[in-house]
Amino acid sequence: MIKELTKAVEDKSIVEQLHYLAVKFKGKIAFSTSFGQEDQVISDLIFKNNIDIKVFTLDTGRFFEETYKVWNKTLEKYQKTIHAYFPEKEEIEKMVSEKGPYSFYDSVENRKECCNIRKVKPLARALQGVELWITGLRAEQSQARHDLGYFEYDKAFEVIKFNPLRDWKLAEVVDYLKKNTVPYNVLHDKGFVSIGCSPCTRAIKEGEDIRAGRWWWEDKTKKECGLHDPNETAKIAIEIKKIK
Repeated sequence: MIKELTKAVEDKSIVEQLHYLAVKFKGKIAFSTSFGQEDQVISDLIFKNNIDIKVFTLDTGRFFEETYKVWNKTLEKYQKTIHAYFPEKEEIEKMVSEKGPYSFYDSVENRKECCNIRKVKPLARALQGVELWITGLRAEQSQARHDLGYFEYDKAFEVIKFNPLRDWKLAEVVDYLKKNTVPYNVLHDKGFVSIGCSPCTRAIKEGEDIRAGRWWWEDKTKKECGLHDPNETAKIAIEIKKIK
């Protein structure tokens, strides 16, 4: 299937690719947005071309205020639905009651627990019934994404992932946003390249890796929350099966 899809879209523009996939996977295709620069490019392509692809976001409850503003501006500009998925309140209440609001600073295990509750499990619910998952991942974003495929099979979520911006450079993303007047997070103008939850994101310094501002207190080779980390898929799969 991966080879078949790659061949089918290799000579198409991104808009043509999205149209093709929307038809092929009708009702079973979705795009996840966190309102970052890359995701805003894809949202713009889907919304302004009226492509039949479900767009959703995982609201962790710890977004920056600026992120919520981008979300609202996107709704105002396109007048399209963005489906929101939240963590289960019982799990959040238990974790915070037992470990406090900043447990993720204490260990990698605690941080992954928080990401699992706030992001991975809601994503599992969002992807139920989905066969093709579109992301805004780019190969140059981090060491872990260097070998990113155009199409990949995600064993944990049992879906095919499509990464249409895989080969884009950051400059291309920024240029697209400006030329098409797409709403974007003003934190990007303040040194925030990769933006996640507010306690876990900082601006990067000159010369630092693009992902250096995410979980900066951890080893730079482990900067994934579990949504796109192939080394975590076995563990995630177990959790997903519990949910299902």
